[in-house]
Amino acid sequence: MRILGLALRRLAASLPTLLLILVGLFLLLQLAPGDTVDALMAQMGGGDPAMMEQLRSFYGLDAPVLVQLTRYLLRLVQLDLGFSAIYGKPVSDVILERLPVTLLLMGTSLSFAFAAGMALGVVAARRANQWPDALISTLGLIFYATPSFWFGMMGVVVFAIKLSWLPSGGFEEIGSGNTGLARVADIAWHLVLPVTTLALIFLATYLRIMRASMLEVLSLDFVRTARAKGLSQTGVLMRHVLRNALLPGLTLIGLQAGTMLGGSVVVESVFNLPGLGRLAYESVVQRDLNTLLGIVFVSALLVIFVNFVVDLLYAKLDPRIVSGR
Repeated sequence: MRILGLALRRLAASLPTLLLILVGLFLLLQLAPGDTVDALMAQMGGGDPAMMEQLRSFYGLDAPVLVQLTRYLLRLVQLDLGFSAIYGKPVSDVILERLPVTLLLMGTSLSFAFAAGMALGVVAARRANQWPDALISTLGLIFYATPSFWFGMMGVVVFAIKLSWLPSGGFEEIGSGNTGLARVADIAWHLVLPVTTLALIFLATYLRIMRASMLEVLSLDFVRTARAKGLSQTGVLMRHVLRNALLPGLTLIGLQAGTMLGGSVVVESVFNLPGLGRLAYESVVQRDLNTLLGIVFVSALLVIFVNFVVDLLYAKLDPRIVSGR
């Protein structure tokens, strides 16, 4: 019950943050030139001023900014994200069509980055100041310093064009008609390059955090006591060191969830994936305000949910969080 109470308090504290994000973005978008009607007229090849005014009245764009903001927030309370004039359907439908791709890309990338980063960090800490530590730390620095779009383009050039080992883009083979396990394997094959590209930067961060955390915990008194009692090196690591060293890495998952969503915009554009990142880019270009705000709302909910899960795991690993010590 204490863990549940802590989680509920964290959720309640996140609601004002969500409101400030939406209001701030809404007001910032009002400062940008053009609106949805301008984008529609550009797609149609132009239109007369009377038609443009009618469309602005139809979509409520002729009202003052505060009135538009109030209407949007009232709709949002009813879980109505509005209507996308560009795509000709409710924003919720547009987002639901793209959301699974982004969730799959993010979940797989985050899992791979966390698992591989933690494992390499443990190896580097156990071989501190030796050649494995130097090699792993150097690779981590290279991964962290290199832009993700460069990794993506080089991956396409080397593994897709030169070697023809992997597909260069897309979510699955168009027109293949695969179902069941065959479709799962096809999607997984197409996601190898995007997942690797998105995960490498975060892998480097987890690697360095885990290495530093392991070295710190290994120097603490309770670890020396466990060794003095005759516990094996593996037992010390599994029962005492890892549980405490994982805490900074778990905290980082919550902080980097939003960063990974931002990184998915670049990765989805490079590999032509039909996810929320590419949808956000298209919405900005086409001035589709409702869709862009809907993406931000859903993305903020995802980040809040990830932090909610991280808080529960953190409280489970460290009971002092619940007791308030």
